[in-house]
Amino acid sequence: MYLNIDAQKEMTYDAIVVGSGISGGWAAKELTEKGLRVLCIERGRDVKHIEGYETAMKNPWDFPHRGRPDNMAAEEYWAGMRTGYTANEEHRHFFENDKQNPYLETRPFDWIRAYHTGGRSLLWGRQSYRLNEEDFMANAKEGISVDWPIRYKDLAPWYDYVERFAGISGSKDGLAVLPDGQFLPAMELNCLEKHVKSEVMKKMGRTITIGRVAHLTKPTAIHTGLGRANCQFRNMCMRGCPYGAYFSTQSATLPAAMKTKRLTLVNDKIVSEVLYDEKKGRATGVRTIDQNTLEVKEYYARIIFLNASAVPSASILMNSKSSRFPNGLGNDSDQLGRNIMDHHLAVGASGEFDGFGDQYYFGRRPNGVYIPRYRNWGKDKRDYLRGFGYQGGASRSGWGRGTGMEGFGADFKEKISMPGPWSMGIGGFGEVLPNENNRFTLHPTKKDKWGMPIVVFDAAYGDNEWKMREDMANDAAEMLEAAGLKNVRPYNDKTKNLGIGIHEMGTARMGRDPKTSVLNANNQVHTCKNVFMTDGAAMTSASCVNPSLTYMALTARAAKFAVDEMKKKNL
Repeated sequence: MYLNIDAQKEMTYDAIVVGSGISGGWAAKELTEKGLRVLCIERGRDVKHIEGYETAMKNPWDFPHRGRPDNMAAEEYWAGMRTGYTANEEHRHFFENDKQNPYLETRPFDWIRAYHTGGRSLLWGRQSYRLNEEDFMANAKEGISVDWPIRYKDLAPWYDYVERFAGISGSKDGLAVLPDGQFLPAMELNCLEKHVKSEVMKKMGRTITIGRVAHLTKPTAIHTGLGRANCQFRNMCMRGCPYGAYFSTQSATLPAAMKTKRLTLVNDKIVSEVLYDEKKGRATGVRTIDQNTLEVKEYYARIIFLNASAVPSASILMNSKSSRFPNGLGNDSDQLGRNIMDHHLAVGASGEFDGFGDQYYFGRRPNGVYIPRYRNWGKDKRDYLRGFGYQGGASRSGWGRGTGMEGFGADFKEKISMPGPWSMGIGGFGEVLPNENNRFTLHPTKKDKWGMPIVVFDAAYGDNEWKMREDMANDAAEMLEAAGLKNVRPYNDKTKNLGIGIHEMGTARMGRDPKTSVLNANNQVHTCKNVFMTDGAAMTSASCVNPSLTYMALTARAAKFAVDEMKKKNL
C-alpha cells in the first residue's frame, strides 16, 4: 500500500493539460507561469523546435516526387487527398495517416489531424482575427442555437494579451466588423492589390486590407527573449519555421513554459478518459494508453484542461462514463459531439490584369489580402443569416507557366525565365451555423488499434450555407471586374465537405444553462468544475473569421480563473 501511494504521488501534478497544440501550449504556459506544476500530455511523437523540421531547408529536387503525392499517399492519406492538404512530400510527415487512424462517415467529413508536439500549430494558416461584438450576440438575436455566456468585452483584454505575446502583424482599419488589435507592422500589399483595394473601395465601398497573421515583422523583447526572429518571407511555413518567425507551440508557448521549470511534457500517451470521483463530485486525473506499448497509466491533478482539439477533447468526455455520467462526463445536456461547425470555402473568383509589367514584389510573402464581412452587416440584408470574408492575393506567374505551352529552345527558356502576367484570386470563408444534428458519435463496437472507439461523423452544410455561397462566388467576380481584371472566373466547388476549413468547433459548447450546453462562461464543465475546455470544442458560434486567436484568448482567460479559484480553494 505504501508503494502504491508513493507511486501515485509521483504521478500527481497541480494541473494536467491534454494536448500540446495552439490552445494546449497556451494552457501550459499560463498555468506554469502562475506557479502550478503542470503535466502536458501529447498523444503523438515529440517534434523538437528547429531540429524536428526535417524538410525546412530542402530544395525542390531533394524530394523523390518533387512534392507530388505518390501511390502510398493516395491510399493511406485518403481524407487528406480529398482536401489536398496532406499529400505534399514537404510536410506530409506532420499530418496523420488516415489508414492508421481511421474514422467513419455517415455523411462525409474531412478530418485533418496532426498528432505530435505542437499539433496543428506547426501547420495552421496563421490568419489571426478577433470575433466582433455582434458575433457574440448573433445567436441570441436570431434565435439560433444558444446564447454565448460571454461578450466581446469579456474577451477583449485577453485578445490584447495573446496578440502581444504571439506577435500578430497587421494594419488597424477602424472597422467594427473586424476589431483592431495589438499589431506588429503590417506586411505590404503589392501594386495590383493596392490597385484593387482602391478601386473596390471607390466603386463598392468595401475594405480590402492586408491579412492579420501570426508572423513577426518587427520582433519585440518578448519574442527575441524566446529565440524568435523576424519572418524571412520564404513561405515554407508548413515545413516548420526554424526562425521561430510564426507563432507555434514550439517557438513560443512551450519555451516560455519550460523556462519556469514547472512543466513536464510526456509524449506518445493517448488520453482515453477523465477519472471521476463519485463521492467528491470532481475529476481526479486521466487514464492514458501508450501509443507504442499499449501500457495503461494514470496521472492525477487538481484541475484538468482538455485541449486536444474539438473532436478528440469531446471524445475523451464521451468516453469518460460513470454512474453519475452514463453518457459521458458533463453530458447531461446531450450536447457532447453535437453542433459541429467549420468554415465553408472553395468558392470565389480569379482573374487576370494587363499592366504593372515593370513591377514586382519582395520575396514570397506568407500572407495575402483580407476582405472583411459586409453581408448582413449594417443596412445590408440577405435571404440567409451571417456572412463571409475573403482571403486571397495577387501575383505574377513564374517559369511554371511554361508547362503545356508551345515552344522550345533558347528563346522559349528566356521568355519563361522572366515574370509572367499579373493575376489575382479571392476565396471566401463563410460562417457555418450551429446545428445539433451536425455531430459525431463513438461507434459502439468498432475500435482502433489502441482499443478506443472509432469516431463516426454525421455532418454537412445546410441551406443557409448553400445560399450564402452564391453571393460568395458572384461578389468575388464583381469586385475583380470592378477593379479592371479580365477573364474573371467565379467558382463554387460543391464537392468539398464540412471539415475542409480545418476549423472544427462546437462539440462541447459554452452556454448559460447546463441543460443546453457543456461549458459555462469560464470554460468549466458545468457539472464538473475542475475540468476546463478551451479549444474549438468550446465555441458557441463560428463567426466567419479564423478562430485560433479566440482559442488563445479563451485559454489565457480560463487559466487565470482556474488558478484564482484554486487559491480560493474552490477547486
